[in-house]
Amino acid sequence: MATTGTAPGGQVHRAVLPAVMLALATVVSAVASLNTAIPSIARDTRATQTQLSWIIDAYALVFAALLLLGGAIGDRYGRRRALAAGLAIFGAGSAAAMFASDPGWLIAMRGVLGVGAALVMPATLSTITSTFPPRQRTRAVGAWAGVAGASAIFGLLVSGSLLEQWSWRSVFLLNIVLAVIAFAATLAVVPESADPGAPKLDLTGALITVVGLGAGVYSIIEAPTEGWTSARTLIGLGAGLAVLAGFVGWELTRRNPLLDPRLFRHRAFAAGTLSITVQFFAFFGFVFIVLQYLQLVKDHGPLLAATCLLPMAASMMPSARGIAPRAAAKVGPRRVIVAGLILVSVGLLVLSLLDTGSSYWVMLGGLVPLGAGMGLAMTPATASITDALPPEKQGVGSAMNDLARELGGALGIAVLGSVLQSGYRSNLDTTGLPGPVAEHARTSLAMAAHAGPQVMRQAQAAFADGLHTALLSAAIVLAVTAVVVGALYRSPDPVAAGERADREAAAEAAG
Repeated sequence: MATTGTAPGGQVHRAVLPAVMLALATVVSAVASLNTAIPSIARDTRATQTQLSWIIDAYALVFAALLLLGGAIGDRYGRRRALAAGLAIFGAGSAAAMFASDPGWLIAMRGVLGVGAALVMPATLSTITSTFPPRQRTRAVGAWAGVAGASAIFGLLVSGSLLEQWSWRSVFLLNIVLAVIAFAATLAVVPESADPGAPKLDLTGALITVVGLGAGVYSIIEAPTEGWTSARTLIGLGAGLAVLAGFVGWELTRRNPLLDPRLFRHRAFAAGTLSITVQFFAFFGFVFIVLQYLQLVKDHGPLLAATCLLPMAASMMPSARGIAPRAAAKVGPRRVIVAGLILVSVGLLVLSLLDTGSSYWVMLGGLVPLGAGMGLAMTPATASITDALPPEKQGVGSAMNDLARELGGALGIAVLGSVLQSGYRSNLDTTGLPGPVAEHARTSLAMAAHAGPQVMRQAQAAFADGLHTALLSAAIVLAVTAVVVGALYRSPDPVAAGERADREAAAEAAG
């Protein structure tokens, strides 16, 4: 039986919510906040485009790979302990990253931050559900969802503001400040809650996940340098897929699996998970690319670059909170999710037209459908994941929604970043340049600035070509996903029908 911490009169409840919201905002904002600092990191550390992808993706990848294990640790040993430990790891990793002078150390410390985040995020939601009484829980969970959605944009704006005055190290200083305040608030007001009867931790399953995802993402990020058809890339991708297939086999043999693959027999669950994964694949991949475009091609400052993305958030929020729930209730989730995915695809298609001379109107024409489409598809997709499962599995549904989001982001940064880099390298004309200078320019757009203004102009054009290929590829992925999701919803769901029949029979027997 779970132990919970409450207080008479709801005094603890009012203090708990701000504490866990701050912890959540701390780790979620870090997924996107460093994107604004990519140009300055590249200049200071001389990181290649591949290393820049790793600096951003190491956090998202470790976060996603350990998310389910982090949730299980909190359930078994205490959510307050998990929150405090995760925030301590996150703050310590940020402190070490702040003094990094080379890309390798920065990549490693971003991975450490991901370990902390994987402990924090699931503990925030489970703390709410175990601490708040039912009449307050719905509103608290709604606040949690709002903070989880808004924190990425918050992170971009705050980090952009800091970078106007200070170096990229100030972003990590912000992480430390937020982590310290959230840590103190956690110890002061968050009650301990745990489930002593929680199943034994599936450490083997977690290790297999890390190895499989790591091998796959490593091969994708290194592909522009090694070659997409090279033996190293193909073997790495094959090994990653084989290890993940082994994870499925392992989980099928477990009595209490980390992630039960049988859940995907629910067509609505599978469709919702696929939709969330691909939406955040597109979102985080796009943010990674477009902030470099705005700063290195259009020569915007960090804050102006982040501000340029606000129309996307402005169209996303009303679509998610108002239009999507009403539309799903009226015409069903299938049509709403498919329409949202198509809108995202159209937005990415428009954004793929950006070049060195594009006006902001072109970007605005893509940002509005991109944001509106994500808002339209995200709400019913999330509901599909949780509604497909019985009440006793709602925690699994919530964890799967978080995993789909973070995994999609990690894959989007890796895949679209690598497509961008491949396009950049193949379209950059270095004829006539000395060998070392040419290779320097080929490593990243930020490094091309050191080769002179003429090379920089050519590099900017090559970057725009890579952007076109990457965002066009993302648009195609979204369009294909819309077709697949529509087909999954259209097909009958025998698993869901059988479970409904079982519940109805049990209700009749009880009556």
